[in-house]
Amino acid sequence: MDINKTLEGNKLVVKVAGRMDSVSAPELEAALNESLDGVEELVFDFSELEYISSAGLRVLLTSYKKMNSQGTMTIININDIIREIFEVTGFAEIFTVEEKDEI
Repeated sequence: MDINKTLEGNKLVVKVAGRMDSVSAPELEAALNESLDGVEELVFDFSELEYISSAGLRVLLTSYKKMNSQGTMTIININDIIREIFEVTGFAEIFTVEEKDEI
């Protein structure tokens, strides 16, 4: 999994590529823990994310809870596989998921 973070003022865009699973999810969690202070808008760009496991969903949920107290979290550019996982798990009802041109 590759993680690319871009900070624009108080907006952090995190582009994740590859597979977010039990091996790679802790890497994302660590990257977020060191980056979320002062962030009011967190955007995950999943245009290159191929797969997400329950470990990855847990990292997203933890980020969502943190951002609820300090700002917003949006997920953009998910493919059909990720969208289906979000729908089956109920996460589609929790997260704000938008196409890139909507933000």
